[in-house]
Amino acid sequence: MVECDYEDCSDKGVKISRLSPEGFLVATGNKAYSFREAYRRFHYCNEHHSQLMATVWNRVRQSDDKDDDHVAPTAI
Repeated sequence: MVECDYEDCSDKGVKISRLSPEGFLVATGNKAYSFREAYRRFHYCNEHHSQLMATVWNRVRQSDDKDDDHVAPTAI
């Protein structure tokens, strides 16, 4: 099994995510015809996956610099 992609973590990466440890999508750089092909996969242990999800959701929920006409990053 693959190790967790968080720095200095050698636990098994039991969760697979398209989000990097910083919480962003990272393009593969290849021609892609689907979301699955377009973005890199990362592996996380249970603890770091939970930490990543909490960080991402907290960032999404913050109302800083957002108004009613805020465009979602996936709309571009």
